[in-house]
Amino acid sequence: DEKPFSISYHDNKRFAITVACIGSFTEKMCSLKEGDHVGIRGPYGASFNLKGKNIVLVGGGCGCGPLAFLADEAVKNKINVNFIIGPRTKDALLFLERMKKSNIKTFVTTDDGSFGVKGFATDLLKDFIEKNNIDAVYSCGPEKMMKKVAEMCKDKKIYCEISLERYMKCSFGVCGQCCMDDSGFRVCADGPIIKGEEALKLKEFGDYRRDASGKKVKL
Repeated sequence: DEKPFSISYHDNKRFAITVACIGSFTEKMCSLKEGDHVGIRGPYGASFNLKGKNIVLVGGGCGCGPLAFLADEAVKNKINVNFIIGPRTKDALLFLERMKKSNIKTFVTTDDGSFGVKGFATDLLKDFIEKNNIDAVYSCGPEKMMKKVAEMCKDKKIYCEISLERYMKCSFGVCGQCCMDDSGFRVCADGPIIKGEEALKLKEFGDYRRDASGKKVKL
């Protein structure tokens, strides 16, 4: 009953993951105390590739985890970062104070208007793309959101990478549990980071996913 997680923080001495308690596995994790043991293997799969000097990060919910790590790395490389955080509500807002401490320009939208601008992260991205010279866009979060991000970037010819999420079992490309469509694309080994234009070629991207049994579930 292993589960895949992204790293949300890393330095020379420690790393962190960010967990939302949404099921039996994560509820068990959230009940762990300091000194308890967990098993970890990895890292596996592809990573983000930083390009250009002016980038936008678009995160929704827990998708902000790997993007927060990416933001830290971008700052180290003297890249200008604009971080759009788009949770459903204020209670799901992550990393705002952390980004401020790192002097990362952060913009917040919430679906219900409880914090920041009422609306979607993609609304702010559209405005950014129209008014600024953006070199690259990176996104992680709900798949419908990422599909809109990828479509916008394709239309404006802006480099884009997104982070996919699927059920993963072996995590290194053998079992086929996380394959998408009939393409043979394995999220664990060929992803989870993929260029936006490549993601748009996958028929199920932004349309449906599969549950633990392999059954199609509409997004």
